[in-house]
Amino acid sequence: MKHYLTTARTLGIAILATLSLAACVSQRDIDAINTRLDSIDARVQSAAQSAESANQNAQRANQRLDQVESRIQQLETQPARRARG
Repeated sequence: MKHYLTTARTLGIAILATLSLAACVSQRDIDAINTRLDSIDARVQSAAQSAESANQNAQRANQRLDQVESRIQQLETQPARRARG
């Protein structure tokens, strides 16, 4: 019987210690974590917007390059002009 009481007492102390440690996370700690997460989220959103902008710029540059290449091909396939004079 004493063995059960000792085990129960030890288990009770372990549960109390666990609950005490869990209570160490205060609302201030949670607020600090949330603030940090908000900051990270804002940076991620900014990076995503920058990436989208860079992607749009790259698409426009590719379109201009395609136009230039098309014009170069037209000029290369035209018959040679004779010099005047």
